[in-house]
Amino acid sequence: MNNALHQFHIPVMGLGFTIDSPLKVAKFGITSVVSIVDDHLLEEMRRIYSRKYAVPYIPILEKDEDHRAKRVTAYLDLLQDLVDQQVEQLRAEDFESSSTIHDFFELLPSNHAYAVMYRQMLEANGEEQLDLQKQLRTFIQAGNIDVNIMTKVDKINRTKTGEVLPREYSDALAALRGFAKSKVRGNVVFSAGLNPALYSYLEEFEDFFPDKAGNIAKGVILKVSDYRSAMIQGRFLAKKGIWVNEFRIESGLNCGGHAFATDGILAGPILEEFKANKQSLADLLREGCNQALLSKGRFLIKDDTLPKITYQGGLGNAEENEFLLNHYALDGTGWGSPFLLVPEATSVDDETLQRIIEAKKSDFYLSHASPLGVPFNNLRTSTGEDQRKARIEKNRPGSPCYKKFLAFSTEYSDKPICTASREYQNLKLKQFNAGEVSQQEVTEVLEKDCLCEGLSAPAILHAGEVPARNLKAVTICPGPNLAYFKGIYSLKEMVGHIYGKLQLPLDPERPHVFIKELQLYVQHLQKEMEKTLPEQTAKYTSYLEKFKGNLLDGMNYYKKLANQWSMDTEEVMNSFKAQLQALEDEVKGLVPAIA
Repeated sequence: MNNALHQFHIPVMGLGFTIDSPLKVAKFGITSVVSIVDDHLLEEMRRIYSRKYAVPYIPILEKDEDHRAKRVTAYLDLLQDLVDQQVEQLRAEDFESSSTIHDFFELLPSNHAYAVMYRQMLEANGEEQLDLQKQLRTFIQAGNIDVNIMTKVDKINRTKTGEVLPREYSDALAALRGFAKSKVRGNVVFSAGLNPALYSYLEEFEDFFPDKAGNIAKGVILKVSDYRSAMIQGRFLAKKGIWVNEFRIESGLNCGGHAFATDGILAGPILEEFKANKQSLADLLREGCNQALLSKGRFLIKDDTLPKITYQGGLGNAEENEFLLNHYALDGTGWGSPFLLVPEATSVDDETLQRIIEAKKSDFYLSHASPLGVPFNNLRTSTGEDQRKARIEKNRPGSPCYKKFLAFSTEYSDKPICTASREYQNLKLKQFNAGEVSQQEVTEVLEKDCLCEGLSAPAILHAGEVPARNLKAVTICPGPNLAYFKGIYSLKEMVGHIYGKLQLPLDPERPHVFIKELQLYVQHLQKEMEKTLPEQTAKYTSYLEKFKGNLLDGMNYYKKLANQWSMDTEEVMNSFKAQLQALEDEVKGLVPAIA
């Protein structure tokens, strides 16, 4: 993350919602993250933007050798070229006649050195003002174009004749190769856990290792849910000589997209553990990394290098943002779902945007929609949900499966198929009709949605085009926090809200980010407790007790924190303490169901 300018980044959202965010925000020094899972979407967006900016476009076809990696490289190269052009144009703009160059500095935090100098320039006259303007232009730099690879989306591919391709042609490894060969200046974000083959593949590319000056051209960011995960993944990479540039802590449940719940360990205690161990973690990883680099005859990581620690998931106002940055000594924060309401930053089609604004809190829910079998944040009123239900009503459940990124099930054949596909769901219904599976299992299967099409459609629709095969239904995966934002905002308004320059009107019932996550974990535990299993195993009972104990420990931590806290109004603190006590009473009363 480019922490020299902004204290926040825009995380990846779906496949299409941030696919072109760098073209919208990078020129203002804001870092955003592009998903590079769907090469079909990347190629389509390259075609759209090549035409828009009059750039020559030569299609990369599926029959072309290594087409997936080449599509990733071509799209990222186009993004970097266009962003570089935008920055050069911005540097050349006249402070007297242009508003965009003013926007660059006005978006910065008020206490940033460049923002302070900018205000001095506005008050200066004559030669002094011209000199300050000249200096300010040199400060203009782009935000990073970071990319995201979800490590679980790593299908092994085959030739047209059915022969298995070598491992480096799998979805995730090909995407990484495409990024590594691109001219993009940014990081790769790995999410969803350790993928040994993918992580080991980093060793094949020079840009992931330090140069003589200790600089790493392309960094590695790990999205983690807790400290243990960071340690395991960080040490694995260190043994390869790969340095982790940033640990991006994401709330297990108070986030968008797929939700990876911890065993009841809450954000506050997790952040506290990272804060307490930041230096020791850095020393351990640096030592391991340098041993590997030494054995490879490579340049070493500098002694003063530290991994950045950032947090994302459910942040809603400047007070929360400032508190987390200061109290936990964070290097930055991530603001995702609220930017879905900022057309200047993300690509959301008009109908979906309206449906988000009109949605009730209960319309934002954790679903079984993902074919990966991981809980998935969803919107009940999306056009994707409308389409899924309509197909069931017509006795045509499931989706046509064209892209096959999530085709992993070998339940019915050696050839993997997607659980959201029409083929899989028809086979499951046949089992149900034969009395071989339960109604609950069928209900969960029918809830699966085609994320490949639904999460990519908004970017194409937003660009004024029609997706291939007219698949226009949009699936959207906002975090629960989005329920409290109602309106369409400008980039300046949302960034101003983050930095406390202004306050967007949020739902007054919105709880503190820590309380909201705790509520979600209590609901999660309650559902687990209510499960009636044929045989309540000792292992499962132990898991529930551990989860409950972690929640109670987390609440005790928050009680102590609240007594030290002086960042908010008395009203906010009283509400925090009252909600905390009510949730503690609720958790203490939870007991597992008995079959």
